[in-house]
Amino acid sequence: MRVLVVENMAHSDLGLVGVALQEAGAEIDLRQPFTGQALPGDVRGHDALVVLGGEQSAVDDHIHPYLPELARLMRAFGDAGKSVLGICLGSQLLARAHGGDNLLGRTREFGWHGVELTDEGKRDPVLSAAGSAFKSFEWHSDSFTIPPGAVHLAGNPAVANQAFRIGRAAYGMQFHFEAGIPVVEGWNRIFKEPINRIDPDWLQHYPEHAARHAQQADAAGLALARAWVATIQPAGTAGNRTGEMAGVSA
Repeated sequence: MRVLVVENMAHSDLGLVGVALQEAGAEIDLRQPFTGQALPGDVRGHDALVVLGGEQSAVDDHIHPYLPELARLMRAFGDAGKSVLGICLGSQLLARAHGGDNLLGRTREFGWHGVELTDEGKRDPVLSAAGSAFKSFEWHSDSFTIPPGAVHLAGNPAVANQAFRIGRAAYGMQFHFEAGIPVVEGWNRIFKEPINRIDPDWLQHYPEHAARHAQQADAAGLALARAWVATIQPAGTAGNRTGEMAGVSA
C-alpha cells in the first residue's frame, strides 16, 4: 500500500492518520509542493492520497500556483476509485475540485469543538466510526459548500458543512481529527504568536481545555483514521483496476 501525502505548509503533521497508516504497513510518499517540490503527474504510482491543512486559502493560486494542479490530482484519484482524504485546507481543495465553492473568512473556529453527523453520516462507514457526535480540533476561518453529487456527512452550529464524501471513498473533513495531543501541543509551541492573536487566553487555559476534551477527541480521531485507512484498496484489487490508468484531468 503506497500513499501519497501532500503537505501545504511546514509543521503540518499526519498525527493520528499517520498512526493508522503505520498500523496498516503503508509506505508514505511525502510531497511539499509549497517548497517547489513536484506533484505526481498521474495517479498510477499510489493507492491513496492525503492532503493536509495549511495557512493559505484553497483559491490562493496567485501565491501558490500549484493549487489548481493539486485540486485536479485530488479529483483524478477519486475518479479512479482510489481513497482520498482532505483535511481542513485539503477538504476545501477537494470541494473546489468537484465544483463546490470556497467560503473565505466566513467563520472562525479554533480549539476543540463538537461535530455532529447527519443521517447520511451515521450510515457512512468512515464517519460513523467515531459515533454520531464527537469532539475534534478546529483551526480555520474558511469553509466550503458541498459539491454537486457529494454526500453531506457532518456539521455543527458554527459551520454547517464539516464533512462530505464524493464517489467511493473521497472524503473532505474540515476538522483536524488527525490532531492528537502531541500535534496540538506542538502547534502550541510552534505557532504561539498566531494562536495568541486568535485567542489570547488559549495557551494559559490549555491544560483545562485538554483535560475536558483531548482524550475524547483523540479516541474519535483514531477511529476515523483507521476507518478511512480501511477504505484503501491496494493496486490489483477490484476497486482500483478500472482507474489504474487514470490521469490528472479535471
